[in-house]
Amino acid sequence: MRVITFGTFDVFHVGHVNILERARALGDELYVGVSSDKLNYSKKGRPPIYSEHDRIRIIDALSCVDFVFLEESLEQKPDYIQQYHADILVMGDDWQGQFDELSDLCQIKYLPRTPSISTTEIIEVVRHIEPEEE
Repeated sequence: MRVITFGTFDVFHVGHVNILERARALGDELYVGVSSDKLNYSKKGRPPIYSEHDRIRIIDALSCVDFVFLEESLEQKPDYIQQYHADILVMGDDWQGQFDELSDLCQIKYLPRTPSISTTEIIEVVRHIEPEEE
């Protein structure tokens, strides 16, 4: 069974590891679409902290990931599912129900996010830390 998932994976954290490992456990192979810088900007209104090239390298280095590709558009998910012959689409439960229409192409699973951690919250915390005076 081939599993496919998508994400920005900016400011990589344990929540990313958790969902990728749980997604991989659902099948024999895990394919990961990393959102392009342009797609990330359109979704979040800001550029990612790390470039798409760096984010792809980080995801590709994980032992639970078999293949990484660049996701150019949310609307292309059906194309990616078909192109990579995915049997299961895994998304975080913050996307609950938003990809149910793809169930004619593959099985859809929404996995719970790791509580109390998100990239957006990490970025906000870091932005508001006052540097210590030396």
